[in-house]
Order: sequence, then C-alpha cells, then structure tokens
Amino acid sequence: MIATMEYVDILDESEHVGKMILQSDIMQQYQSAKKVLDEDKEAQRLIRTFADVKEHYEDVQRFGRYHPDYYDIMKQVRSKKRDMDLNDKVAAFKIAERNLQNLLDEVSQFVAESVSEQIKAPKDGAALTDSGCGCGSGGACGCAS
Repeated sequence: MIATMEYVDILDESEHVGKMILQSDIMQQYQSAKKVLDEDKEAQRLIRTFADVKEHYEDVQRFGRYHPDYYDIMKQVRSKKRDMDLNDKVAAFKIAERNLQNLLDEVSQFVAESVSEQIKAPKDGAALTDSGCGCGSGGACGCAS
C-alpha cells in the first residue's frame, strides 16, 4: 500500500481522537477505579476465588447437568459471583468499565456512520457481553455457550 497524504491525515486524526479518549474524564475514572481495585486485597481475593470456581465450572459445563458436580458447582459459581459483585471496589470498577465501553461504542458508531450507514459498529457494550444464552446445557440446545 502506498501512503498518501490523505492516508497520513486519517492516521493523524485517529491518533488525535485516541489521545482525546485517553485524556477524557471517563478514562480517568476508569483508571482510578482500576487502580483502587488492583490495590484492594479483599477484592483481589474475591476475584481469584471466583476465577478458580469458574475454571471448575467450565470443566463441568462440557458434560452439562449430567456431571456429578453440576448442581454444586452452579450454586458455587452464583454465590462467588454475587460475593464478588457486591464488593464496592468491584462494582465501582464495573460501572467505570461500562461507561468507558459506552464511550468507545459511541465513537465507533460515529466513525462508522460518517463513512456509510451500511457499516456496522459495536452497540450497547457488545464487547462486554457473551453471546451464549447461559442455559447450562453445554451447548446442547444449540446456543453459543
């Protein structure tokens, strides 16, 4: 690809938009919440505990409800996730993360629409949601989980 002045201008403008996002209040709130979360020992313990249970959950999911530990692990995952989500630091981080994602989605949508109405851009925090239905059947229902 041969670099043209138009191409260089587009790269410069995109870099400028990136810098604006990095300097935004939303990004500052996100970085602050992340720092507080990273430094909180209780929140980190809850996150590690949930990650450990979730790893076991993913092993059990391959067999679905036929796995002998299925019902036990389902209760543990919900319990540990609730414990983690109820932590003030985790909740504040998730809110900041969602706000940042919304900003990035809006910028992507604006750029996409400025090129063409036909261009698709992420909406409603699609990057933060999984595509599965969460049915727990291990994909037997045909969902993407």
